[in-house]
Amino acid sequence: MQRCKRSRRSVVSWNAMIAGCAWCGRDDMAVRCFQDMVREGVVAPDDGTLAAVLPACGRTGNAGAGRWAHEYASKTDILDASMHVANTVVDMYCKCGDVGSAREVFEGMRQRSVVSWNTMISGFSLNGQGIKGIELFHEMMSSGEDPNAVTFLGVLGCCAHAGAVDIGRGIFQTMQSEHGIEAGIEHYGCMVDLLGRSGLLQEAHALILEMPMRPNAAIWGSLLSACRAHAGLSIAEVALKELISLEPWNSGNYVLLANLYAETGRWEESGDVRKLMRRMSAQKAPGQSLIEEPSSS
Repeated sequence: MQRCKRSRRSVVSWNAMIAGCAWCGRDDMAVRCFQDMVREGVVAPDDGTLAAVLPACGRTGNAGAGRWAHEYASKTDILDASMHVANTVVDMYCKCGDVGSAREVFEGMRQRSVVSWNTMISGFSLNGQGIKGIELFHEMMSSGEDPNAVTFLGVLGCCAHAGAVDIGRGIFQTMQSEHGIEAGIEHYGCMVDLLGRSGLLQEAHALILEMPMRPNAAIWGSLLSACRAHAGLSIAEVALKELISLEPWNSGNYVLLANLYAETGRWEESGDVRKLMRRMSAQKAPGQSLIEEPSSS
């Protein structure tokens, strides 16, 4: 297009290329394309450009390109005019670990949607700042903004990071009773994580058994991790058996269960598990290493 006199690159051309790269999972290429657009200086980015490249900056952790996009959006008034761009700026900073800048943009927004609140609450959860996320959730409730299922995922994650078991229980209960939102498997997973981190293994196990849907491997894996952290051998055995049932091809679950039996002196059962592993043809994954070659320059 650059070589063709009749067809020069427009903002639509650049946006299509940036968004296309991001959609195909080539975030690094999307960011480079954006940088080329800025470096060339012929076509100015618009709100579509920023909405496409900012998520890519966040996923690649490219805070430099993301900050330039933020500053450009501020200078051109795109940040104030487009709530979607402002939300993506907040999300980008959160994914890059700069929660302070994300909060600054969030506080400066003239209007906020439920997406704005969710992005900031989830950002606090992502960066392990659970207390601030819980406080922001209460601020959201006071503002009159109605939460949705994503809001509760974010704040329950914050409760898990903060170890706020009682607050998490209360929020989980109000989902249905006060807001009419049915808890999904992800919400149950957050609660299992919260209870497990706090050492409440029996309560976490009971919650899994009460779930209206079948627990998946992620939930049993979360319980297993908690059992290993808090020496819950009996529940760990249950979790591992469930994981083997769900993932019969995963050799790691067999090895963990066999080791658990061996640690408690149950050698015969340990041998039975290893025999089962061979019978199921669950091969142990080979080890891998990575060597970076020195630069030829």
